[in-house]
Amino acid sequence: MVTKNGFTLMTIDEFEQWIASRQVARTVLFLQEHHTFAPAYANFRNNNHFSLLVGMRNYHVNFNGWADIGQHFTTFPDGMIATGRSLELSPACIKGRNANALCIENIGNFDKGKDEMTAAQRETIVRSAAAIARRFSIPLHTDRIVYHHWFDLNTGARTNGNSGVVKTCPGTGFFGGNKVPDAQKNFLPLVMQAAGGNFGQQLAGVLKFGYVTAQALNVRTGPGTKFKKVNTATLGAVLRIYGMQNGWYKISKKHEEWVAGNYVKDVIRATVTDTDELNVRSGPGVNFTIVGIYLRGEELFIHETSGNWAKIGPDERWVSKKFLQTFAP
Repeated sequence: MVTKNGFTLMTIDEFEQWIASRQVARTVLFLQEHHTFAPAYANFRNNNHFSLLVGMRNYHVNFNGWADIGQHFTTFPDGMIATGRSLELSPACIKGRNANALCIENIGNFDKGKDEMTAAQRETIVRSAAAIARRFSIPLHTDRIVYHHWFDLNTGARTNGNSGVVKTCPGTGFFGGNKVPDAQKNFLPLVMQAAGGNFGQQLAGVLKFGYVTAQALNVRTGPGTKFKKVNTATLGAVLRIYGMQNGWYKISKKHEEWVAGNYVKDVIRATVTDTDELNVRSGPGVNFTIVGIYLRGEELFIHETSGNWAKIGPDERWVSKKFLQTFAP
């Protein structure tokens, strides 16, 4: 394991141990799989992992205007994997679909006829997905493990690659193809085998969910400012709340991690039901512009309501409440 230029490079064995021990305040529900397209295999020289990472970060910051590199992890042709953006931050990878997600970029152009994925990278892609799913209890199905190709680039609407403006990412040759049936047949069974089986979202003990209203919210080892700061939750992050004491919220089931409750506002967990496609609008009514689409079964958090409409994030994105099923917590 080597750290340089703000990145940590490790083997897949090291990564599995590393990710299992990470404490992350925000709720993670989704894993995104991408390929870089460029840089591709021709740009990899077996010893230039860090220069490729720095190049991607510079492009993302200076050209795209993002705060950091877009992805949380990057895999390489030799099977190594590197860290990237803070796990406490949403990725900058799929427009309108980055909340509550982690993103993996796999170095290479995996469209058919381009880079042929090495056995070492193939193993790392499978095992890293399994390790992340296991750590965050992400169910191994195509509602939660997603490809970039399935989302419209302009609206973020999920079209499964069948309509709209889409990329081929993570490649038409990525584990047999980039369509939903390809993932179900060729990729997820391998991830399930590496993970030791499938599992549902583990939310036992959660009293409620809330989102951070402060720019940066200190996470402490106890319910008060006298306790040691161990982490920082960022603006808009959805937290799981396991306990409450003197105006403080416990946000970890296994560890003593607490935040000040006056900087957390309640949200309600919900899924799309009773419609195959749910329009997302720029305001609470049918007269507002459609800015996206959610499919049946997709999960979201309600931040506030207005009549029969629900706001599903800190920005102006609204859906009809009659097509949502809410859950306790």
